[in-house]
Amino acid sequence: MGDLPEKTKGEFSLVQLIPNMLTIAAICAGLSAIRYGVQGNFVFAVQLIVVAGVLDGLDGRMARLLGSDSAMGAELDSLADFLNFGVAPPLILYFWALQDMNSAAWFSVLVFAVCCVVRLARFNVSSKAETDQPPSPHFTGVPSPAGALLVLLPMFATFAFPNTLVLPELVICAYMVVIGLLLISRVPTWSFKTTKVSRHNVKYYLVGVAVVAAAVLTYVWTTLVVLCLAYMVVVLWSLFTGRVPGFGGKS
Repeated sequence: MGDLPEKTKGEFSLVQLIPNMLTIAAICAGLSAIRYGVQGNFVFAVQLIVVAGVLDGLDGRMARLLGSDSAMGAELDSLADFLNFGVAPPLILYFWALQDMNSAAWFSVLVFAVCCVVRLARFNVSSKAETDQPPSPHFTGVPSPAGALLVLLPMFATFAFPNTLVLPELVICAYMVVIGLLLISRVPTWSFKTTKVSRHNVKYYLVGVAVVAAAVLTYVWTTLVVLCLAYMVVVLWSLFTGRVPGFGGKS
Protein backbone atom coordinates (compact mmCIF):
# COMPACT_ATOMS: atom_id res chain seq x y z
CA MET A 1 0.00 0.00 0.00
CA GLY A 2 1.45 3.35 -1.01
CA ASP A 3 1.99 6.26 1.32
CA LEU A 4 -0.95 8.61 1.84
CA PRO A 5 -0.40 12.04 0.29
CA GLU A 6 0.64 14.66 2.81
CA LYS A 7 -1.77 17.50 3.51
CA THR A 8 -0.49 20.74 2.06
CA LYS A 9 -0.40 24.00 3.99
CA GLY A 10 -3.31 25.30 1.92
CA GLU A 11 -5.63 22.48 2.97
CA PHE A 12 -7.81 22.12 6.05
CA SER A 13 -9.65 19.10 7.29
CA LEU A 14 -13.38 19.46 7.84
CA VAL A 15 -12.80 19.13 11.59
CA GLN A 16 -10.51 22.16 11.53
CA LEU A 17 -13.27 24.18 9.86
CA ILE A 18 -15.68 23.57 12.75
CA PRO A 19 -14.71 26.82 14.57
CA ASN A 20 -15.45 28.89 11.45
CA MET A 21 -18.70 26.99 11.02
CA LEU A 22 -19.68 27.93 14.57
CA THR A 23 -18.86 31.57 13.85
CA ILE A 24 -21.00 31.52 10.70
CA ALA A 25 -23.82 29.89 12.69
CA ALA A 26 -23.50 32.68 15.28
CA ILE A 27 -23.78 35.29 12.51
CA CYS A 28 -26.91 33.58 11.20
CA ALA A 29 -28.35 33.57 14.73
CA GLY A 30 -27.66 37.30 15.15
CA LEU A 31 -29.19 38.20 11.79
CA SER A 32 -32.22 36.02 12.51
CA ALA A 33 -32.60 37.72 15.90
CA ILE A 34 -32.95 41.07 14.12
CA ARG A 35 -35.54 39.58 11.77
CA TYR A 36 -37.66 38.19 14.60
CA GLY A 37 -37.27 41.44 16.50
CA VAL A 38 -38.72 43.32 13.52
CA GLN A 39 -41.59 40.83 13.43
CA GLY A 40 -42.29 41.31 17.15
CA ASN A 41 -41.23 37.83 18.29
CA PHE A 42 -39.00 39.24 21.00
CA VAL A 43 -38.64 36.12 23.13
CA PHE A 44 -37.23 34.10 20.25
CA ALA A 45 -35.07 37.03 19.16
CA VAL A 46 -33.45 37.26 22.60
CA GLN A 47 -33.02 33.49 22.70
CA LEU A 48 -31.10 33.70 19.43
CA ILE A 49 -28.79 36.34 20.93
CA VAL A 50 -28.09 33.98 23.83
CA VAL A 51 -27.37 31.17 21.35
CA ALA A 52 -24.98 33.47 19.47
CA GLY A 53 -23.20 34.16 22.75
CA VAL A 54 -22.79 30.47 23.45
CA LEU A 55 -21.43 29.85 19.95
CA ASP A 56 -19.05 32.79 20.39
CA GLY A 57 -17.71 31.18 23.55
CA LEU A 58 -17.09 27.90 21.73
CA ASP A 59 -15.53 28.87 18.41
CA GLY A 60 -12.28 30.37 19.70
CA ARG A 61 -11.65 27.58 22.17
CA MET A 62 -12.28 24.93 19.55
CA ALA A 63 -9.92 26.71 17.15
CA ARG A 64 -7.13 26.61 19.72
CA LEU A 65 -7.93 23.01 20.62
CA LEU A 66 -7.86 21.89 16.99
CA GLY A 67 -4.86 24.03 16.07
CA SER A 68 -6.85 25.83 13.37
CA ASP A 69 -6.28 29.43 14.50
CA SER A 70 -6.04 31.77 11.54
CA ALA A 71 -6.05 35.48 10.79
CA MET A 72 -9.24 35.03 8.77
CA GLY A 73 -10.94 33.23 11.64
CA ALA A 74 -9.98 36.02 14.04
CA GLU A 75 -11.36 38.72 11.74
CA LEU A 76 -14.52 36.70 11.11
CA ASP A 77 -15.02 36.29 14.85
CA SER A 78 -14.59 40.03 15.41
CA LEU A 79 -17.17 40.87 12.73
CA ALA A 80 -19.56 38.33 14.24
CA ASP A 81 -19.10 39.92 17.67
CA PHE A 82 -20.02 43.34 16.31
CA LEU A 83 -23.16 42.03 14.65
CA ASN A 84 -24.30 39.77 17.48
CA PHE A 85 -23.39 41.97 20.44
CA GLY A 86 -23.14 45.51 19.07
CA VAL A 87 -25.96 45.67 16.52
CA ALA A 88 -28.61 43.02 17.21
CA PRO A 89 -29.19 43.63 20.99
CA PRO A 90 -29.77 47.43 20.81
CA LEU A 91 -31.94 47.02 17.72
CA ILE A 92 -34.10 44.39 19.43
CA LEU A 93 -34.38 46.65 22.48
CA TYR A 94 -35.36 49.52 20.18
CA PHE A 95 -38.05 47.48 18.42
CA TRP A 96 -39.32 46.22 21.79
CA ALA A 97 -39.83 49.47 23.69
CA LEU A 98 -38.39 52.54 21.97
CA GLN A 99 -39.98 52.84 18.52
CA ASP A 100 -42.57 55.37 19.68
CA MET A 101 -39.95 57.64 21.19
CA ASN A 102 -38.20 60.58 19.54
CA SER A 103 -34.69 60.47 18.08
CA ALA A 104 -33.10 60.10 21.55
CA ALA A 105 -33.90 56.36 21.37
CA TRP A 106 -32.03 55.95 18.09
CA PHE A 107 -29.18 58.05 19.47
CA SER A 108 -28.77 55.56 22.34
CA VAL A 109 -28.73 52.67 19.85
CA LEU A 110 -25.98 54.38 17.85
CA VAL A 111 -23.93 55.13 20.98
CA PHE A 112 -24.03 51.50 22.09
CA ALA A 113 -23.14 50.18 18.61
CA VAL A 114 -20.25 52.64 18.18
CA CYS A 115 -18.90 51.83 21.67
CA CYS A 116 -18.98 48.14 20.84
CA VAL A 117 -17.10 48.52 17.55
CA VAL A 118 -14.52 50.80 19.21
CA ARG A 119 -13.99 48.20 21.93
CA LEU A 120 -13.53 45.42 19.39
CA ALA A 121 -11.07 47.53 17.39
CA ARG A 122 -9.11 48.33 20.56
CA PHE A 123 -9.06 44.66 21.51
CA ASN A 124 -7.83 43.62 18.05
CA VAL A 125 -5.02 46.16 18.11
CA SER A 126 -3.90 45.23 21.63
CA SER A 127 -4.03 41.49 20.93
CA LYS A 128 -1.78 41.91 17.88
CA ALA A 129 0.65 44.17 19.72
CA GLU A 130 1.01 41.97 22.80
CA THR A 131 1.51 38.54 21.28
CA ASP A 132 4.45 37.79 23.59
CA GLN A 133 2.85 39.15 26.76
CA PRO A 134 1.23 36.84 29.35
CA PRO A 135 -2.58 36.96 29.38
CA SER A 136 -4.02 39.68 31.57
CA PRO A 137 -5.88 38.52 34.70
CA HIS A 138 -8.77 40.79 33.77
CA PHE A 139 -10.49 42.50 30.84
CA THR A 140 -10.29 46.25 30.36
CA GLY A 141 -13.92 47.35 30.28
CA VAL A 142 -16.95 45.11 29.97
CA PRO A 143 -16.56 42.45 27.23
CA SER A 144 -18.98 42.79 24.33
CA PRO A 145 -20.88 39.51 25.00
CA ALA A 146 -21.42 40.54 28.62
CA GLY A 147 -22.44 44.02 27.47
CA ALA A 148 -25.01 42.51 25.12
CA LEU A 149 -26.57 40.49 27.94
CA LEU A 150 -26.51 43.47 30.30
CA VAL A 151 -28.22 45.77 27.82
CA LEU A 152 -31.00 43.20 27.39
CA LEU A 153 -31.60 43.03 31.15
CA PRO A 154 -34.86 45.07 30.93
CA MET A 155 -36.23 42.47 28.53
CA PHE A 156 -35.06 39.56 30.72
CA ALA A 157 -36.84 41.13 33.70
CA THR A 158 -40.07 41.64 31.76
CA PHE A 159 -40.01 38.05 30.47
CA ALA A 160 -39.31 36.72 33.98
CA PHE A 161 -41.93 38.90 35.69
CA PRO A 162 -44.56 39.66 33.02
CA ASN A 163 -46.91 41.44 35.44
CA THR A 164 -44.38 44.16 36.26
CA LEU A 165 -44.27 47.51 34.52
CA VAL A 166 -41.74 48.15 31.75
CA LEU A 167 -39.13 50.78 32.62
CA PRO A 168 -39.73 54.28 31.20
CA GLU A 169 -38.29 54.82 27.75
CA LEU A 170 -35.82 57.50 28.89
CA VAL A 171 -34.51 55.18 31.59
CA ILE A 172 -33.93 52.41 29.03
CA CYS A 173 -32.12 54.86 26.72
CA ALA A 174 -29.89 56.11 29.52
CA TYR A 175 -29.21 52.53 30.62
CA MET A 176 -28.18 51.56 27.09
CA VAL A 177 -25.76 54.49 26.87
CA VAL A 178 -24.21 53.64 30.27
CA ILE A 179 -23.63 50.02 29.28
CA GLY A 180 -22.11 51.19 25.99
CA LEU A 181 -19.69 53.48 27.83
CA LEU A 182 -18.71 50.61 30.13
CA LEU A 183 -17.62 48.68 27.03
CA ILE A 184 -14.95 51.27 26.25
CA SER A 185 -14.13 52.15 29.86
CA ARG A 186 -10.87 51.33 31.64
CA VAL A 187 -12.71 49.47 34.42
CA PRO A 188 -11.02 46.09 35.11
CA THR A 189 -13.56 43.29 34.85
CA TRP A 190 -13.30 39.62 35.68
CA SER A 191 -11.79 37.33 33.05
CA PHE A 192 -12.67 33.66 33.47
CA LYS A 193 -10.01 32.76 30.89
CA THR A 194 -7.21 33.24 33.41
CA THR A 195 -9.08 32.18 36.55
CA LYS A 196 -7.41 29.29 38.33
CA VAL A 197 -9.31 26.75 40.44
CA SER A 198 -7.45 24.70 43.03
CA ARG A 199 -7.81 20.93 42.99
CA HIS A 200 -9.52 21.10 46.37
CA ASN A 201 -12.24 23.42 45.01
CA VAL A 202 -12.80 21.80 41.61
CA LYS A 203 -15.71 19.70 42.89
CA TYR A 204 -17.48 22.79 44.23
CA TYR A 205 -16.88 24.61 40.97
CA LEU A 206 -18.37 21.74 38.94
CA VAL A 207 -21.39 21.54 41.23
CA GLY A 208 -21.87 25.29 40.84
CA VAL A 209 -21.75 25.01 37.05
CA ALA A 210 -24.32 22.19 37.18
CA VAL A 211 -26.63 24.27 39.38
CA VAL A 212 -26.39 27.29 37.06
CA ALA A 213 -26.96 25.13 33.98
CA ALA A 214 -30.02 23.51 35.57
CA ALA A 215 -31.35 26.94 36.57
CA VAL A 216 -30.89 28.28 33.04
CA LEU A 217 -32.72 25.31 31.55
CA THR A 218 -35.55 25.51 34.10
CA TYR A 219 -35.91 29.23 34.87
CA VAL A 220 -34.05 30.83 31.99
CA TRP A 221 -35.19 34.46 32.32
CA THR A 222 -35.03 34.62 36.10
CA THR A 223 -31.57 33.06 36.04
CA LEU A 224 -30.35 35.53 33.42
CA VAL A 225 -31.66 38.40 35.55
CA VAL A 226 -29.78 37.08 38.59
CA LEU A 227 -26.57 36.53 36.59
CA CYS A 228 -26.73 40.01 35.09
CA LEU A 229 -27.29 41.62 38.49
CA ALA A 230 -24.42 39.62 39.99
CA TYR A 231 -22.14 40.70 37.15
CA MET A 232 -23.18 44.33 37.65
CA VAL A 233 -22.19 44.05 41.32
CA VAL A 234 -18.74 42.80 40.24
CA VAL A 235 -18.40 45.70 37.76
CA LEU A 236 -19.44 48.26 40.39
CA TRP A 237 -16.95 46.77 42.84
CA SER A 238 -14.19 47.10 40.25
CA LEU A 239 -15.32 50.63 39.35
CA PHE A 240 -15.16 51.96 42.91
CA THR A 241 -12.18 49.97 44.19
CA GLY A 242 -10.01 49.57 41.08
CA ARG A 243 -9.74 45.85 41.86
CA VAL A 244 -11.25 42.76 40.32
CA PRO A 245 -12.81 40.51 43.01
CA GLY A 246 -10.51 37.54 43.54
CA PHE A 247 -7.40 39.24 42.17
CA GLY A 248 -4.78 41.31 43.88
CA GLY A 249 -3.11 44.39 42.55
CA LYS A 250 -4.35 47.62 41.07
CA SER A 251 -5.42 47.84 37.46
